[in-house]
Amino acid sequence: MTAVHAHSAKPGALAPPPVTARPVTAPLATAPLVSAAPVTAPLVAAPQATRRPAVASRLAAPGDRARGIAPGLALALGVAAVATVVGEHVPLVGSAVPGAVIGALIAIAVKPGARLAPGLKWASTFILQCSVVLLGAQLSVSEAARVGVSSLPVMLGTLAVCLGAAWVYGRALGVPGDLRTLIGVGTGICGGSAIAAVSPVIEAASADVAYAISTIFLFNIAAVLAFPLLGHALGMSQQSFGLFAGTAVNDTSSVVATAATYGGAAASHAVVVKLVRTLMIIPICLGLSALTTRKHRRAAPASPSTPLTPLTPVVPVVPGAATAIAVRGTATGPDAAAAVPPVGGAAPPARMSAARVLKLVPWFLIGFVAVAAVNSAGVIPAAAHEPLQHVSVFLVAVALSAIGLSTNVAALRRAGPKPLLLGALLWVTVAAASLGLQALTGTI
Repeated sequence: MTAVHAHSAKPGALAPPPVTARPVTAPLATAPLVSAAPVTAPLVAAPQATRRPAVASRLAAPGDRARGIAPGLALALGVAAVATVVGEHVPLVGSAVPGAVIGALIAIAVKPGARLAPGLKWASTFILQCSVVLLGAQLSVSEAARVGVSSLPVMLGTLAVCLGAAWVYGRALGVPGDLRTLIGVGTGICGGSAIAAVSPVIEAASADVAYAISTIFLFNIAAVLAFPLLGHALGMSQQSFGLFAGTAVNDTSSVVATAATYGGAAASHAVVVKLVRTLMIIPICLGLSALTTRKHRRAAPASPSTPLTPLTPVVPVVPGAATAIAVRGTATGPDAAAAVPPVGGAAPPARMSAARVLKLVPWFLIGFVAVAAVNSAGVIPAAAHEPLQHVSVFLVAVALSAIGLSTNVAALRRAGPKPLLLGALLWVTVAAASLGLQALTGTI
């Protein structure tokens, strides 16, 4: 990096001896653009001090994290227990939907405080993922492969229709891009799991995530109540309805609830279709990551947060001292890009790599396949299948109870009715596409 020396000199005075300036390293480049402090040793040492709290947080005792999770998790478990009792008396709705409804009513009446948030978040993510892993104990790898391949035309067709309709409907309704993307992938792939996977990729706001999950949740309930009646009216077989539920209902728990209402064979078929459909998270996340990276690259040079003119110093000159000044456009060498921050102050987006691609594969999908493989090998005894299924269903109820308790009513009100209308249009479009494609392929 080229360094420019600035000296405080008077006419006729001897020039001070040359001083070798150290290159501006990464800690110096992160300093504010305007600063009155001279460049001294403490400036270089400061970043080490700022990292101490982060190190301390990582070294926190596991018991502290458990105590933080316990209150919210206990509330979700209590709501799920009540929902399970409701599901036993009203098998049509199961336990997942009552859990979400009860949780949402509690959130509307008495908004859960920040003390409950860690446990609710853990229950709505990790507990749900564990329930999916346990579903693998009911399946064999060969059966999953057979059902998955036979469902590909309908599954991929409904996904393409949903994503295209989300773009068209969303633009027509004036729904912001991130929000329509979240509702689109949530409806087209796997509800809250897809929204959770996509939201960090597109850097979505938390309010958009809350609205998208709430929208998906609302139409999950509608599907559980309406789709079995529609299936009986159309005279659909167990396999046909399983394919319909697996492709037209967006959240895994709601797929299970909808198909189980129709019959046991429909539920088994629907679960496999839905879990194969969940694999579409991977290519969708890769595509959205590439689009987000491209958007950052286009926006970085065109929208600087602080306009800078050429030869504007990043570090101010201290009168009477030899100071290294980083000047935009003058840095050279392999470290020039790292030494001078990009215009706009944002770090350049990370490139896609094999490690980042592997991180996009949800761990619970790997766990599901592993458990299915273990079951295919006969390691899991047949007597354990039913208890494991009950545990999985209860974990789904716990997760949906936590999601209901996390409903952000204020965010829904601020967003207005248009995103909700988008969710309704996509719900009807995907259901019609699934039935239409089954009619075309002769599977209905």
